Amino acid sequence: MLLSLLKILFFFAVVLALALGAVQLSETGQVLRLEYGGMEYALSPLKALAALFVLMIAAWVIFKLVGLLIAVLRFLVGDETAINRHFARSRERKGYAAFGEGMLAVASGEGKLAQDKAARAAKYLNQPHLTNLLAAQAAETSGDTRRAIDIYRTLLDDDRTRFVGIRGLMRQKLAEGDTHKALLLAQKAYALKPRHKEVQDTLLDLQTREHDWKGARRTLKDKRTQGDLPKDVALRRDAVLALQEASDVLAKGNSISAREAAISAAKASPDLIPAAVLAARSYVAQKDYRNASRILEKTWSVRPHPDVAAAYAEIVPDESSAARLARFDRLISQNRDHEESRLLKAELLLAAEDFPGARRALGDLAEKHPTVRTLSIMAAIERGEGADDSVVRGWLTRALSASRGPQWCCDTCHNVMHAWAPVCDSCGGFDTLTWKEPDGPRSGATTPTGAEMLPLLVGSPKPAEPDLADAPDLSSPVQPHPPGPAPRRMEQPKVAPGMVPRESDYVAYDHPSSTVTTPEPVRDAAPAPQPAVAAPEAPVPDLTGPVTDPMPQPEHSEPALEPKPEPVNEPVMVRPDVEPADEADWTEGRTRP
Repeated sequence: MLLSLLKILFFFAVVLALALGAVQLSETGQVLRLEYGGMEYALSPLKALAALFVLMIAAWVIFKLVGLLIAVLRFLVGDETAINRHFARSRERKGYAAFGEGMLAVASGEGKLAQDKAARAAKYLNQPHLTNLLAAQAAETSGDTRRAIDIYRTLLDDDRTRFVGIRGLMRQKLAEGDTHKALLLAQKAYALKPRHKEVQDTLLDLQTREHDWKGARRTLKDKRTQGDLPKDVALRRDAVLALQEASDVLAKGNSISAREAAISAAKASPDLIPAAVLAARSYVAQKDYRNASRILEKTWSVRPHPDVAAAYAEIVPDESSAARLARFDRLISQNRDHEESRLLKAELLLAAEDFPGARRALGDLAEKHPTVRTLSIMAAIERGEGADDSVVRGWLTRALSASRGPQWCCDTCHNVMHAWAPVCDSCGGFDTLTWKEPDGPRSGATTPTGAEMLPLLVGSPKPAEPDLADAPDLSSPVQPHPPGPAPRRMEQPKVAPGMVPRESDYVAYDHPSSTVTTPEPVRDAAPAPQPAVAAPEAPVPDLTGPVTDPMPQPEHSEPALEPKPEPVNEPVMVRPDVEPADEADWTEGRTRP
């Protein structure tokens, strides 16, 4: 406000001074006298001012004419002039227009058009750091990787484009699968621009792929310092890297450094199960059983896992079942309601042969969440309590087609791995494995048709024993029923026991179409007649063809008694409703030695 007032007052002061000066000049009687060439010129003050203004304009025009003359002379000599600048501006307009069209072509994926526009821009523009970059991107879009690599190498000579050239070469090596050279280029790019997020992520990913755990921890620390990662995520990933670094150090024989790295990883991330197990085993190696138990109990309270229980058992490996059950109660009490705790207690009670206690500890897990482990425990409980084999077989049959339970699954590609690793084998993701039950089809099924075929593989339950009071008397041969089918013609060799019969030794006789079993020997004085059994070496005759040497016998007559063969271990069941096999072809065209 005050400044505006001062400006207004200053403007009025200037106007007033000019007005007073003009009045003073008009009232004065003095004139300006000029004499030139014998003539005298008298000028009033106003005329003198007008003449001074005209003189200034004339001088400006003279200077411009002189400048134009000099420009014409320089043009004739060959120097840069306004005409050259005019044509240069025209070329720049054309070059920038081609450059803009080339950028649009790259963005739209038109590689051939982008290359043409890049060549046109390089023709009109004298800025290689721009045109080369456009040419490299155009070559990448069109798939000409060789030309793109050559252009990126030319960008390395200019300080303004060195980072762009290194980044472009790094991307080309990643596309080719050369992770080692890509890692070296990423390190150079990271040295030029440490705050570049894409280079940071690429470098960290390549370091984990190449198992450069120490370098990966440095990169992760820089990302955390710059605020690019949350604190909890950074601590978790640093614990994973520390665990892998400890594993490599332990493989080289430096157990002290490995123990320290594993302990720091377990403290930084208690839910990292492999770190807790490695730290506990390091404590056990130093006979520090108290700290080993403490770190495993802390991990069990956060995330129970079978590996934690196995490491807890290694603390006292030679204890009895009862002592182990009492010691493990402290571990189980850290997270008693968890499913893994219930399964662990059931297994410990099974080892102590407390089968009712194991059933109580397992509860209804076999019904609510049937897995291979829970169903196998139920089968062991049933076996320990003396249940029938069919009941045990039923639980095992269900276990064959049940889910395997929690496993190490990748959160990105859902790959299932048998052991934990910092990097997924399928997608290469870092710290993406989680202990959970995989989605999709159950991995426990062994047949494509499911559990319908399992009873055929493991057997079905035994049928109930028949009532022996209603069983028929099989001490004598079973006679055929009158309405049954007609008797069939059968052949029996008439040779001494142990001899191999020939074709001419077979005797044909009629046999009823009924089931005949080999009866047990009767305790009477006279043994019941039984059909003779052919020797094991005898071939199976052909009963479907015509009989060559028939011996007619009366209908429903008993077969002739033959010498009793040597006893066999089990009774032979004869099923007349099944057609006998065709005659073996080993006797065709051969003579008996």
